[in-house]
Parts: sequence; structure tokens; C-alpha cells
Amino acid sequence: MGNKFIKFVFCSILLISIGFVSCKKDENAEKQISEFIKKNNISAVKHSSGLYYQIIKQGVGSFTYPAGTKITIKYEGRLLDGTVIDNGGGQENTFLLNQLIEGWRIGIPLIQKGGEIRLLIPSDLAYGSQATGPVPANSVLDFTIQLINVQ
Repeated sequence: MGNKFIKFVFCSILLISIGFVSCKKDENAEKQISEFIKKNNISAVKHSSGLYYQIIKQGVGSFTYPAGTKITIKYEGRLLDGTVIDNGGGQENTFLLNQLIEGWRIGIPLIQKGGEIRLLIPSDLAYGSQATGPVPANSVLDFTIQLINVQ
């Protein structure tokens, strides 16, 4: 019984520690985004998910974004230091929305066809603790997205 109790205590401490580390990362992203918005005088709105967005142009229509929505966009993504991480080759690209990072799945439906939005995406809604291509682990991302078509 002693070994089981020790394992239980160890696992409990480990889970609590992971929770604190996770909260710390979220707080860090929140702080980074808030400072970036203030420094660059961006009028962004905070979504309940933690994503910040600025609707540059609303677009037209009343599309409701069902499962399997296909979007055609032009975009540019940067790190907060201004480093461009992706621009889709400067061309229109078509994707299934449900296969993209969560920050895009949350943000893009806030506009309609012909719209443009800026998304400040905390790492937990992007690539998290995984380094992906030119994106370092735990990076906050800054995307400007033009929604060319949605279907």
C-alpha cells in the first residue's frame, strides 16, 4: 500500500505542476499579445478563446461555416518580431477550414467573403510547444488574412 500511495502523490504533484506550467505559458502569450497591441496601436478585440482579432474589412454575405467549409485566402503570417513565417507564396490558396490551426478556425468565420482580418494567435491556438518549420515552439502568431472565397 505504501508504494501505491507514493505513486499517487507523485502523479498528483506532476499533474498539478503541468497545470501550472500550462497556465504560465497562457499568461505569457497574453502578456506578449497585450504588449504588442499597445506598442503597435492595434485596435483588437479579445475572443473568449484567447485569440485577439481586428476586422479590417467585414466582407459580404451570411455564410455560416458548416463542417467541411472550403476557403480560398491570401495571407501573411509573422512572428511578433516581424519575421515572416508564411505568405502562401503570395498567391491565393484553398484549404479546408477544419484542417487548419485552431486560431484560424476561430478567426476566419468572424468575416465573410471579401473580408480581411488580422489574427493575433496565442501559441496554444497555433502550434503550441511544437516547433513547426520556421515557427519556434510557444510562438504567438500574427496573421493578416483576406478571404477571397468561401464554400
